[in-house]
Amino acid sequence: MRQHRIVLLPGDGIGPEITAVTKKLLNAVSDKEGFELKFEERHIGGAAIELTGSPLPAITLESCKDCDAVLMAAIGSPKYDSLPRDKRPETGLLGLRAGLNLFANLRPVKIREALIDSSTLKKEFISGVDLLVVRELTGGIYFGQPKGRINTEKDVRAFNTMCYAKSEIERIAHVAFELARERKMKICSVDKANVLEVSQLWREVINLFADKNKDIEVSHLYVDNAAMQLVKDPTQFDVILTGNLFGDILSDEAAMLTGSIGMLPSASLGTNGPGLFEPVHGSAPDIAGHNQANPIAMVLSAAMMLRIGLKEKTAADMLEQAVDKVLEAGFRTPDLMGKGSTELGCAEMGEQLLKAL
Repeated sequence: MRQHRIVLLPGDGIGPEITAVTKKLLNAVSDKEGFELKFEERHIGGAAIELTGSPLPAITLESCKDCDAVLMAAIGSPKYDSLPRDKRPETGLLGLRAGLNLFANLRPVKIREALIDSSTLKKEFISGVDLLVVRELTGGIYFGQPKGRINTEKDVRAFNTMCYAKSEIERIAHVAFELARERKMKICSVDKANVLEVSQLWREVINLFADKNKDIEVSHLYVDNAAMQLVKDPTQFDVILTGNLFGDILSDEAAMLTGSIGMLPSASLGTNGPGLFEPVHGSAPDIAGHNQANPIAMVLSAAMMLRIGLKEKTAADMLEQAVDKVLEAGFRTPDLMGKGSTELGCAEMGEQLLKAL
């Protein structure tokens, strides 16, 4: 029997609730498909701070390095905002990404027809949207040096450095071109090459890839135009390839095409080693423990884990189909409620998903 080792990181807020639902579903699909998932649960974020004082304990990182895939729920809480930057939950996530050398972030945005009226955009503009944002995750302005704050005679100045090496652009481009080949053979590269030297290098590298991959249709947009096009005509996009800062902003904008950020999964991948799979939404501490959380984004993150990280495509299809069946039947968590829908709590939504399997 095939075996896969999974590290579960429930984290904070609603994390433990949606993790419990997702684990039941993963056990169900693995039983059906004849493979075994061996789970190891570790702490990260606020939960780890409470236990160890560190947002990323050494044992958590080591366990993640020594598994086949990492499935995380959510981290963070306002109660930790007063801590020094290196002690906050978000620093634990950044440390995990760095420790696993995860440089490629994948955020799929797919309109599920049962939820098309949940979006704030008119349904004729979003029907059929199925795009993938490929974001470089470990470079750009978030990690560039130098950065800091200085006092001058007249003022206080803060600064960050946006920089990319050619090799960093090449490796994220390779990921995007391979993914495009599995989809609709289209890439839109987003930059600000009319202003930024770093974007000019980005565009040069992407054009070199385009010259070597003539079967892929490659286009370019400046980031401001791309932001406008995402709400004007999102169906034009298939794979959106961009850097860390632009990808952070555009992927959140794209998320709202679906009507709820509680529906969206993500994956972070490196060249070797396990990937990290997690929902896009936060820890929602205001509803934690009230059985109101939407577990679907984490369920879909688990489907990405099965498909990309573990190569269990049939099991991934089963989870995604279960989500569609439940939504088509009119079941909704509070964030998705609409006319004629049946409201369910987090645990009850999990039960309906199990039935749909």
